[in-house]
Amino acid sequence: MPSSFLVTILTLLIGVSGMAQTPPKYPPTRQSDVGDDYFGTRVPDPYRWLEDDNAPETVAWVEAQNKVTFAFLETIPERKAIRDRLTKLWNYEKFSNPWRRGRRYFYTHNSGLQNQALLFVTEDLKRPGRLLLDPNALSKDGTVALSGLAVTEDGRHLAYSLSEAGSDWQTWKVRDVDTGKDLPDEIRWSKFSGASWLKDGSGFFYSRYDAPAAKDALTAVNRFQKLYFHKLGTSQAQDTLIYERKDQPDWGFSGEVSEDGRWLVITQWEGTEPKNRIFLKDLSRPGTAVEPFLEAFDAAYGIVDNEGETFFVRTDHEAPRYRLVAVQRNRPKPREWKVLIPQDPGGDVLEGVSLVGGRFVAQWMKDARSVVTFHRLDGQKSGDLALPGIGSATGFGGRREDSETFYTFQSFVHPPTVFRYDFKGGRSEVLRAPKVDSDPAAYDSRQVFYTSKDGTRIPMFIVHRKGIVLDGSHPTLLYGYGGFNISETPAFSPRILAWLEMGGVFALPNLRGGGEYGKSWHDAGRLDKKQNVFDDFIAAAQWLIENKVTCPSKLAINGGSNGGLLVGACMTQRPDLFGAAVPEVGVMDMLRYHRFTIGWAWKSDYLVSDTREGFLGLMKYSPLHNLRAGVAYPATLVTTGDHDDRVVPAHSHKFIATLQALQAGPAPVLTRIETKAGHGAGKPTDKQIAERADVLAFLVKVLGVKLPPSFHS
Repeated sequence: MPSSFLVTILTLLIGVSGMAQTPPKYPPTRQSDVGDDYFGTRVPDPYRWLEDDNAPETVAWVEAQNKVTFAFLETIPERKAIRDRLTKLWNYEKFSNPWRRGRRYFYTHNSGLQNQALLFVTEDLKRPGRLLLDPNALSKDGTVALSGLAVTEDGRHLAYSLSEAGSDWQTWKVRDVDTGKDLPDEIRWSKFSGASWLKDGSGFFYSRYDAPAAKDALTAVNRFQKLYFHKLGTSQAQDTLIYERKDQPDWGFSGEVSEDGRWLVITQWEGTEPKNRIFLKDLSRPGTAVEPFLEAFDAAYGIVDNEGETFFVRTDHEAPRYRLVAVQRNRPKPREWKVLIPQDPGGDVLEGVSLVGGRFVAQWMKDARSVVTFHRLDGQKSGDLALPGIGSATGFGGRREDSETFYTFQSFVHPPTVFRYDFKGGRSEVLRAPKVDSDPAAYDSRQVFYTSKDGTRIPMFIVHRKGIVLDGSHPTLLYGYGGFNISETPAFSPRILAWLEMGGVFALPNLRGGGEYGKSWHDAGRLDKKQNVFDDFIAAAQWLIENKVTCPSKLAINGGSNGGLLVGACMTQRPDLFGAAVPEVGVMDMLRYHRFTIGWAWKSDYLVSDTREGFLGLMKYSPLHNLRAGVAYPATLVTTGDHDDRVVPAHSHKFIATLQALQAGPAPVLTRIETKAGHGAGKPTDKQIAERADVLAFLVKVLGVKLPPSFHS
């Protein structure tokens, strides 16, 4: 066991003494004599009682912590100006890519400051659509959100799911598109699921878990997901169980009906493992059983489309940056595949493929930015899509016979703009271009490459006002994630724009553990190689300092979820390197993360403390267990939500309680706990603005940022 950890535990057991009181005064947090034995090592867990989110003592502790935090935030004179400016920047129209079913187009739209986006339907995209669903009308505070949408092939019925207060739990309902009224159908206890209709619109497939006990709905472990079919006009109790595996508690399933209507493609997932299985069910032959198709569980497989019994599959099997292959149903062995779009030899990642307009649309990632190419059905390249610049392009959905597709392009300073691509004319046109109260020409975006601790070359985006002098004086926000094969690409955000207007610099490194360079990049930052991610982030900070972008006292680090773990690990490993840390909804207790909701699923990226090797590996970087007495930690604002059932708030609660007990320096260490909010998805606009404004105000205060006069205008 690390000696620093023994110091930490000793301090927790006997209390902190001889340490100067640091402002503000934190609420007392009770310590208990609780702990676990891990292979002969007892690890105390004095704040475990905070894991019970329903306990009156926990509720009172949350209220007390928020009281201290908001009292601190209220002393920041710039807070109101920041919130006012952020509200202005947030007030722009937001559109989704349209999608067509039958003669109708469907799309979501937010006029600017609405808490939730509205769903519209139209037969002519050049005219305003008809309001079909307004989730803002379902709650007074905007905490009911749309979490899933599926429309029948003829456009007559809409299946939609709602989530409350940020929870991952979904309730599915069905709406008649003509009348705008709901049918009696209702599906409960669905989670991590979409809906897929039969081609005749008679019902849809969805996934769900067994109902948990009411008091444990936000913390109980989720296992044994099942795939069901719901027949329109019947009760959930009558739904047909399509597939389950009683011998495999960790298997999850999603079911999607093929475009030709013949196949139910069942994708089996196992937590966040970067691989899966594919099963098939022949819907043209009622009563046929589910059959295995790609079942080796040796790679990632995604069905793009099919022609009869030949399936087009995007996979990283023997191609860590992905390729597109044709696989026949009765000849699924790799030696019998036909390669259509090979892996790019230059290092680009085949991020996605769709079959629309009679051709394959291939979305590539080149050094974390988008490139799009067109291919004939035999895989031969037929052209390139000219994008507006360096940024991220998403969308390209539709049916094979469609003559158009839609995509969204955005960058750090350009808001998401929706384009329509005409396959017949071979050109793009702007369909929706939102206007933001800012001039993108005022900023520079560039990509640099730096060297990590082990010599690996890492890309990083840097954004700032044009003409600034790099003298080491600029407040800088370093953001990162680094996990679960998720790629961080250029994306527009009002909070980033506000930070830039303050005179700040924004930096985004593409850390290992993500998917920016394919499977090998992901593998290099997970399990026993997780420390590489932290080394990459620390090296990014060092590059920014060495190249006179900023200095330690002006450098803030930020990340959410797995990125919250990143911030927690880096601030405990190098507290001297940062002026501020903002870990959001972070995974902080690496010894117990797998004991709540879907946490067990993350063992594909993390180790697990149930094995000796896992315990020893996790103890090296677990943020909660690497806080030490006598260390001056950077100013810290931990954020979480009381309804977060992805990364339960106990992670943040136990971390901040320990940090407050051990902080040796004068910097404040606070927590902001949002009520009726979860992991982030579906959070109302007003809550997002309030939280972002408070984070920026905190950084202004602790980094000593002086707002320019133009910021107040």
